[in-house]
Amino acid sequence: MTLVADTSALVSLGCATDRPLLDLLVSEYEVSLPEIVVEELREIAAYDDDQARGARAVLDRIDDIATCPVPLESDFPLDDGENGAVVLANDRAASMLLCDEFNKVGLVHASLDDVKLVTTPKLLLVLEANGVLSASEVIRLLDEISEVRSWDGNSYVERVRNRL
Repeated sequence: MTLVADTSALVSLGCATDRPLLDLLVSEYEVSLPEIVVEELREIAAYDDDQARGARAVLDRIDDIATCPVPLESDFPLDDGENGAVVLANDRAASMLLCDEFNKVGLVHASLDDVKLVTTPKLLLVLEANGVLSASEVIRLLDEISEVRSWDGNSYVERVRNRL
């Protein structure tokens, strides 16, 4: 199953130290990234904070992830990472686009052809439903990622918590 990811979702996964989420991601899915996402990860990794640590964790696993150049849509109203991820997901007819652009999720969803849009909290719920993670692990991971990514009060996160 092919999964394309954008920068924000990968940083979220990389911020989790409690459980190697990146290992799970590459073992459960065929992960593809547009090269622009790798460039954004390198920019984030240059800083000295928890999100930079998350970006570096992803870059440490980049050999396990397929990357490719994609042409960006000139009129796409989000940043280049989301733009490239949407283009790649549509071009590859990916099963899923992993994207944490919570404020513009409707726009991202409307830009996808026949690709399922999944946020990191929803991906964790899927991994729990598939028996890869326990409910308590998902809650711990949500807590850890939420602290770094400022997800307090996020409706997507709360919806996942309520389902567990």
